[in-house]
Amino acid sequence: MLYLDANIFIYAAINTEEAGDKARSIMRRIQRGEETGETSALTFDEVFWAIKKDNTELAFSVCEAMLNFPHLEIVAADRGIAILAIKIIRESHLAPRDAIHAATAISEKADFMVSDDAHFSKVKELRWKEL
Repeated sequence: MLYLDANIFIYAAINTEEAGDKARSIMRRIQRGEETGETSALTFDEVFWAIKKDNTELAFSVCEAMLNFPHLEIVAADRGIAILAIKIIRESHLAPRDAIHAATAISEKADFMVSDDAHFSKVKELRWKEL
């Protein structure tokens, strides 16, 4: 199972370069059931905010698709995730939002966290895979 950082959804929706192609390829594999994916409920906020800057209607479409995407689980950010995030912030110096993503991937036992953000490589318990 792949944990998807918010930038995977953003790139898949609006990036016309290589990063967008790679993100769309991952999304297609998940859609076909070749992989399973998951992300945090926090991702909804990040994706909507990033895309709405340029196109509010596209932000609605992308987030609605994300919420209904086959083979993609959306995990709640709860107290247990927050406790682990605090530990990650202390040890790896990640920003709180990124620590929540890392904590979610770890607690859900993701095979890999896929992201374009290399700072996730600082988290020892996380298997990070660059986009």
